[in-house]
Amino acid sequence: MAIAGFPAKYGLLLGLYVVWLCYASTAGEATCKLKATFNLSGYKKVEKKKVIIGGMFSVHNRLTSTGNSTSSVPVSSGCEGFNFRTFRWTQTMLFAISEINNSSKLLPNTDLGYVIYDSCFTISKAVEGTLTYLTGQDYAVPNYRCGNGAPLAALVGAGGCDLSIATARILGLYYFPQVSYSSSCSVLESRFQYPTFLRTIPSDEHQSVAMAQLVLRFGWTWVGTIAADDDYGKYGIKRFKEIVEEAGVCISFAETLPKLTSPETIQRIVRSVTESTAKIVVVFSSDVDLSPLVEELLRNNVTNRTWIASESWVTSSLIARRPNIMSVLGGTLGFAIQRAEIPGLQDHLLGIDPYQDALTEEFWETAFNCTLSYTRALRNARAAREAGNATASKVSTRAALEGLCNGKENLQKLNSTYSDVSQLRLTYNVYKAVYAVAYALHNLEHCVPGKGPFEGDTCANISNFEPWQLMYYLKNLRFNVPHTGEEIFFNDGEVMGYYEILNWQRASDGGVTYTSIGFYNSTAPASKRLFIDNSSIIWHNDMVQAPRSVCSERCQPGTRMGIRQGEPVCCFDCIPCADGEISNTTDARGCIQCEADYWSNANRDACVPKTIEFLDFGEALGITLIVIAVFGALLTFVVVVVFMMYLNTPLVQVNDPLLSFTLLLGLVVTFLCSIVFLGKPQPWSCMTSQVALALGFAIVLSSLMGKSALLMLRARAIKATKTAAKAAKAAAAASEQSPDTTAIAPAAPPKNDIDPIKPVHQRVMMAVCTLIQAVACTVWLILLPPHPVKNTAAQNIKIILECDPGNIIFICCVFGYDVLLALLAFIFAFVARKLEDHFSEGKCVTFGMLVFFIVWISFVPAYLSTRGKFMVAVQIFAILASSFGLLMCVFLPKCYVLLVKPERNTEEMMIPRAKSRDSKATGTSASLSTATEANGTTISTVSLND
Repeated sequence: MAIAGFPAKYGLLLGLYVVWLCYASTAGEATCKLKATFNLSGYKKVEKKKVIIGGMFSVHNRLTSTGNSTSSVPVSSGCEGFNFRTFRWTQTMLFAISEINNSSKLLPNTDLGYVIYDSCFTISKAVEGTLTYLTGQDYAVPNYRCGNGAPLAALVGAGGCDLSIATARILGLYYFPQVSYSSSCSVLESRFQYPTFLRTIPSDEHQSVAMAQLVLRFGWTWVGTIAADDDYGKYGIKRFKEIVEEAGVCISFAETLPKLTSPETIQRIVRSVTESTAKIVVVFSSDVDLSPLVEELLRNNVTNRTWIASESWVTSSLIARRPNIMSVLGGTLGFAIQRAEIPGLQDHLLGIDPYQDALTEEFWETAFNCTLSYTRALRNARAAREAGNATASKVSTRAALEGLCNGKENLQKLNSTYSDVSQLRLTYNVYKAVYAVAYALHNLEHCVPGKGPFEGDTCANISNFEPWQLMYYLKNLRFNVPHTGEEIFFNDGEVMGYYEILNWQRASDGGVTYTSIGFYNSTAPASKRLFIDNSSIIWHNDMVQAPRSVCSERCQPGTRMGIRQGEPVCCFDCIPCADGEISNTTDARGCIQCEADYWSNANRDACVPKTIEFLDFGEALGITLIVIAVFGALLTFVVVVVFMMYLNTPLVQVNDPLLSFTLLLGLVVTFLCSIVFLGKPQPWSCMTSQVALALGFAIVLSSLMGKSALLMLRARAIKATKTAAKAAKAAAAASEQSPDTTAIAPAAPPKNDIDPIKPVHQRVMMAVCTLIQAVACTVWLILLPPHPVKNTAAQNIKIILECDPGNIIFICCVFGYDVLLALLAFIFAFVARKLEDHFSEGKCVTFGMLVFFIVWISFVPAYLSTRGKFMVAVQIFAILASSFGLLMCVFLPKCYVLLVKPERNTEEMMIPRAKSRDSKATGTSASLSTATEANGTTISTVSLND
């Protein structure tokens, strides 16, 4: 950048001068430094080393609090909260480097040095350590490498995701390799943003998928989530939510753990856990971030929850070694990275020298709660004395000696997280990361000149190589880890996703044992990636049955899910399927309509064939109707036999016996056709039943109409004769009262046959009326005949087999014609009802027709209000009732006279006469004589006197 008034060439010279200053150091004193220095702790061994490997571990959990005053020189914060677990990782790196330096096969001609910094679990310290490491001196100079020592190979670290992201962005600028052992967040998969980042831990993409599949495997649809407020927690839980929500799982609550201690936030999270009905809580967090929440959960005795742990805390002693931890976290399921045994590591851990450096000294003092420095111990004792108001110096001295360490304390008896090598998982990742850098350096060192991978087939010099050259060998690396034999290679900087699934079970001493219950392998086929041995799981409170975690119980087959407004989709009501609909799966979104010939069963979970219904011959109702119909037909035959026996008697001959026989024939037809209505409808039965009924009633009604017509005409004739007799009587009375009037006797009318129709006319009338019905029925059968159909609309659960009339117009015309005949017969009989003889046939026909009408008028509402086979039963009943009514009303009186009162079966008794209204004789006599001829009956006036 040019400065106004300053020549550009001088700017270039100024830049060269600055570069010269950075590298010109004759007395080991750095000439390029910042105005602020970094307060970093760790391990450093670079003298007489050929290559330097960097390391970064969160040995402390947090920064010490400092004031925000700007009135003094800013000082880099120190760290506090010693973490034994990460200190073990640090020692593992030292152990691995020592193994490599002592190996005769791996880098035999190269001695590795190291620079290891404590990141204090904070981004700022991780950036400080990265800048200091790249600069090559204790004073960080960004963008410069000050010094001419051994080349830097790679950085192993830097712990959590946030720390690795910060360091990866800086290292990526210089294409400097970084191999992480614990940064698993999926955002680091981007080689565009982090081109030199590699890791020996699987990406959280695999872990999130594995967690989601675990939740789905057990059918949990209502879960809570807790994530750390960093990239590890945010990206891990985000991916988990995406998968499970797509599969229909709902999130009851989603909380975030604070990075800085916040009692209010922790208490709010505990309230969310306790108030939620979700029994499953998925936690994506480190052990450090989760620790305050676990303390609060123990304080509130939050039980009856199953926790799903991420790999960062599932085997953490910081969590598992808390007193009474199983009451809260018992039954936890978690995903752990691969475990291994590292021979010699425990001896190295137990054999450290507490006076080696400040970090180891702090570890020793923290582990044994003592002080290695007598001066510091005395100072601590004095402080304690002042706090306790002690006055004696001897007391002060004795207290100092009691708090003093001698450096020979036994670490093995301490039983701390540091010396516990039973669950070497992240420790094993550190071991693999160091060996990955070493094998890459080994391949770089043993490159054959002329066959190298770089431009011109050249090789890199291990004493002076560029970071990008080592990056080539790391990306193409493939080696087997010592002692375990595991093959390691990087696929675009990533390793395969393999997790062991652990179950927290209660140990004999009340502590935690990690029981392997399965695994997840991302490289296996999709159906075999997740394996879980359910029988090995012991759930919370030592239960063997998997807990249920649902907002609403699953909807069983026969119901569907009804979403509640304003609530997650997992909270729903189970609504029974409507009639005719089913659901044959659990949690069905909707019901399926059954096909036309099927209906839902009682449970609404299967479509079953509808019940086929028709009035069968074999059922009780069918047998009853058949018996009644046959009885009616036999009774009609009996009447025929009786009439044949008394064929030549006056009672049978009085009104054309042939019409009586046709009437009886029609009744037989109506009785027997009712049987055809029974049974499964067939094309022939549908046509036969309807046509036989129409023709049968046509025969019956036309015969009755012929008989009624003759009775009506006779009644009219009797009425005319009676009127004439009354007129003659009135004239005679008038002549007696007038003497001047010449009496003239009325002449007797000549004998006259008053029947205007003969029996042959009646028969023709009956035949023509019946023929009209026969023609109509024939046309009906030819054009649109009745046919059987399946009626699925009348009743939902049944298919009613019935006869369709074919065409409503035809059936209305046919049976409307029968109604017309019935009306005519009734009118004729009603007019002749006053025609008196000892039989009163007119009254009998009138009553018979009244019964006929009453039956069929009652039939209409009864027929329309019934369904299925009972419609047929009602129709048959109407046929039988009307037939019996006509048979009884018309023929029972005649059979009574023929069989019981034969003395009335005489010609005199058969003389028709008009009903007399005068009960007292008036001096006028009128006699009627009846002459019976062979072919009929004639009524003649014999004499009429004054």
